[in-house]
Amino acid sequence: MSTRTIEQRHQIQQDALSRATTGATWSNYPAIFAGFVERGLPESEIKPRENVFTFDAWKALGRHVRRGEHGVRVQTWIAIQPKVDEQTGETKPGGRRPKTAVVFHVSQTDAN
Repeated sequence: MSTRTIEQRHQIQQDALSRATTGATWSNYPAIFAGFVERGLPESEIKPRENVFTFDAWKALGRHVRRGEHGVRVQTWIAIQPKVDEQTGETKPGGRRPKTAVVFHVSQTDAN
């Protein structure tokens, strides 16, 4: 791997961690709790934004998801910036688009 690729990967991981810890929405909480309770975790041990993160967020925290572990799928929204058409100067509105993410509980990870 080139140095640039490693730096880019590190930035992706840091961005994932930042989004996971500072997000304002609670809309995925019911899916997170239901998914992990179904896997046998007690509800008291499930703490989104504390011990439930995406694969890349766990990497940024110096942990890795164990091989074979299955996470809980949640839907998140990605902001789309407005774009200006260079030929016509017309501005196309931004918005949001859905994206599926998979989150893992700390019990599914190990320290690097």
